[in-house]
Amino acid sequence: MGERFLAKKVAELQPSGIREFFDIVSTRENVISLGIGEPDFVTPRPILEAGMEALREGETHYTSNAGIFELRQAIAEYLNAKYHVDYHPSNEIIVTVGVSEALYLALTAVIEPGQEVIIPSPCFVSYQAEVILAGGVPVEIPGTLEDGFQPDPEKIARAVTPNTKAILIAFPSNPTGAVASREALQEVAEIARKHDLVVISDEIYENLVYDVEHVCFASLPGMKERTITLGGFSKSHAMTGWRVGYAAAPRDVLQGLLRIHQYTIMSAPTMSQLAALTALTEGMADAEEMRLKYDRRRQLIVSALNEIGLTTFEPHGAFYAFPKITLEGMDDRSFARRLLEEEEVAVVPGSAFGAGGAGFVRCSYATAYHKIEQAMERIYRFVNRYHG
Repeated sequence: MGERFLAKKVAELQPSGIREFFDIVSTRENVISLGIGEPDFVTPRPILEAGMEALREGETHYTSNAGIFELRQAIAEYLNAKYHVDYHPSNEIIVTVGVSEALYLALTAVIEPGQEVIIPSPCFVSYQAEVILAGGVPVEIPGTLEDGFQPDPEKIARAVTPNTKAILIAFPSNPTGAVASREALQEVAEIARKHDLVVISDEIYENLVYDVEHVCFASLPGMKERTITLGGFSKSHAMTGWRVGYAAAPRDVLQGLLRIHQYTIMSAPTMSQLAALTALTEGMADAEEMRLKYDRRRQLIVSALNEIGLTTFEPHGAFYAFPKITLEGMDDRSFARRLLEEEEVAVVPGSAFGAGGAGFVRCSYATAYHKIEQAMERIYRFVNRYHG
């Protein structure tokens, strides 16, 4: 009854396809979850100690709106050292409440009502919703398994209209694990330049890549001036609950993000910022150790899924496999629901991630190796039952 008081754009938002399955999982005791998109590791000890020390020292007050300067400086030095992109810590970097807030700030700052945002999909579930909440219109460009879920420059170029304001990309990809090639990103950059578009690049998984290069979009020639780079520590340093990320952008654009942040958030949690500073300065070895463990799990799950008969291309980033569903009479949603009911393995329907994900399911390998082995045995039974 009270829904009549809601704004239309909110009332019409669809519930997250991920949360629906998590709600079911929470009611069962013996489920092996390949659904959750967060590290199963505990935050490394030096980072934990930094956060606890901050509390013991009384660091419980607001910081500057943009975040602790030493953290912004460390982020700037990191981006410069790794990608040769030069951001000034004083006015081109803002510390946010996770990358989720950074995305909200970026879209709200640049999108006028009715403007379009091109989004290659499948993509993280919040992208289309965040565009709508910012007053924009999401325009999906579905990717394909055959192309390794790379961004398709031809389709992106055809989708550009006089109303297009931005392209939202996210590589390494959640849910596919795809890592965009330098060549594909250079073509996207040319489209952005030709049509004077903003590019919002969510690079939260940048430190979780395997056997390939991650290309920071802002590092491409002429792209820093039109790119908002989103990054953070949640995935690489097992810090999801700390809720700390960042956005980096040219000064004039960054000031727009900061204005919104001032009025909605004030500042990211102080102890989380200090923990993030330690993550950058002392935590990279721990992050690498976790990456190597993910890589071992990646090889297990991809090999097993292909042997089971669920075609899975090799993901080179993040911690997800994205097998294609080939059982007759089942789409991705019915597959996920029946697998959960019959074998107590939780995966997420690919259609939750946009049109490009229909017919696939997302399997997270951010869980223990032995649990993945057990899950593969259960999936084998399930698939064999219906293939047989």
